[in-house]
Amino acid sequence: MRTTIFGSILLIALVTGCRTIARTPVDQTLDRFHAAAARADEKIYFDCFAPEGVFLGTDATERWDVPSFRAFAHPYFSQGKGWTYTSSDRHIAMAPSNDLAWFDEMLQNDKLGTCRGSGVLRLINGEWKIAQYNLSIPIPNDHAKTVVEMIRTAAATQKTK
Repeated sequence: MRTTIFGSILLIALVTGCRTIARTPVDQTLDRFHAAAARADEKIYFDCFAPEGVFLGTDATERWDVPSFRAFAHPYFSQGKGWTYTSSDRHIAMAPSNDLAWFDEMLQNDKLGTCRGSGVLRLINGEWKIAQYNLSIPIPNDHAKTVVEMIRTAAATQKTK
């Protein structure tokens, strides 16, 4: 009897443990967005944005609407140069109306290391589109004071030029 119970528990654990969790349509849009950037696929990348979409970059001056961001990215994408951010630990929440979602995700990038992406998507004609994407670099609290001082110094240097 104990063998049967143990065998049943083991079978249930194996079946449920190996089950693939379905990616939500919001996940799929974000995955498509990151994959297109890595392939330098300008069309698919910018098709992921809502018409009023905004991209906020890591620099305080980087706030781009879609046409401005496309103009910035085009020279890179046209040369086959994209950027690779590998997503992990993604969290998605949905508005009660089911037509608005917001997310945050941890990202890995060869140049910038650990980053965070966050933003808002909205459902447009049955497709999830990015209304806002915010790329940031999380700063460990123990280093925040030093980093803030570096930013202030850089800003002061920029003003004197």
